[in-house]
Amino acid sequence: MSEREYEAECEVRERDARDAEGPEREVRQRDVRDAEDRESEPRQRDAREREDGEREVRERDGQVRQAPDGRDQLYERLAAYEGRAAATGGRGKDPVNEPMIRHWCEAMGDTSAAYRGPDAVAPPTMLQAWTMGGLSGHTDGTGRSAAYDEMFALLDGGGYTSVVATDCEQEYARPLRPGDRITFDTVIESVSRRKTTKLGTGYFVTTRTDVRADGEPAGRHRFRILKYRPAQREKPVDPPLRPRPVINRDNAGFWAGVADHRLLIQRCTDCATLRLPWLPGCNACGGAEWDTVEAGGRGTVFSHVVMHHPPFPAFSPSGEGGPYAVALIELAEGVRIVSNVIGVPYDKVRVGMPVHLEFLVTDPELELPVFRASEGG
Repeated sequence: MSEREYEAECEVRERDARDAEGPEREVRQRDVRDAEDRESEPRQRDAREREDGEREVRERDGQVRQAPDGRDQLYERLAAYEGRAAATGGRGKDPVNEPMIRHWCEAMGDTSAAYRGPDAVAPPTMLQAWTMGGLSGHTDGTGRSAAYDEMFALLDGGGYTSVVATDCEQEYARPLRPGDRITFDTVIESVSRRKTTKLGTGYFVTTRTDVRADGEPAGRHRFRILKYRPAQREKPVDPPLRPRPVINRDNAGFWAGVADHRLLIQRCTDCATLRLPWLPGCNACGGAEWDTVEAGGRGTVFSHVVMHHPPFPAFSPSGEGGPYAVALIELAEGVRIVSNVIGVPYDKVRVGMPVHLEFLVTDPELELPVFRASEGG
């Protein structure tokens, strides 16, 4: 047999072997796939059952309201409350009266003569104020309806526990005058579909209050709130920093003194009046020339406030953003400066407390003048 014939015969044998092996290999591969499918089917079934069970629990707890077809089931339940009463036959706690009008105008800075004197009327924007129940609510049984409470219970149960007022609209039918007796009815006018805002995801609820004065239509008030689930915010990895002071040409000398651990007070070279904070000119004589006097560092708390909200961890000794005291310190030189009081709990700071100056390094790039409560203070 020649070499060429031998190679041809080998090629034929290899082809015949492949042809014979093909069906057997296909059967083996199919058997493997069937075995894998049989093995994975229980796992897939368990996963589906576990997912269905978790979804059922979440839906029961109000955490998920998404139907398989994408419908928002919670919205559908909330929308059913549209048009239902939120308050019926409500009565204002007080008739329209001059003291409340005066307090309102003082708070708003409104000096209109229309709100004073024997022919005074109430500012139109006070419309809602005459319907409010105050901290104790409407104790005569005319407060919120059961439907209103049910709707809010649905929202709370769905995890939408936070609330923020967003806007209001008012319409006026007649002026309100001292002595008018106020009655009102409120309905749930609309509930929005689920919205995502910067605060979080939730639903806008609008109520409409029809206000009457001595039985006559006086106005209409729409009030809109957002009931939402707060967005999750990642906590910063780096510790919070205090805001940087704004340094300009008028106060640069003050901060240069702080860097040298000196509290410098401006002094007018024309009339010798001391001033703090720094100003470009004397507020006593108008003189533009000045020099500085270094404060001795002793003083007393002239007044103070305790900051509870919003939390600002950089100002709290604990770093949790809890309450901290901000005080107006009267220095022995007679000028005053706003600063923090340290060395004493925030609720122990009091007016007249003696304090002395220290310089606090709040971070590697900032040092501030603060005041420590003196012993025996």
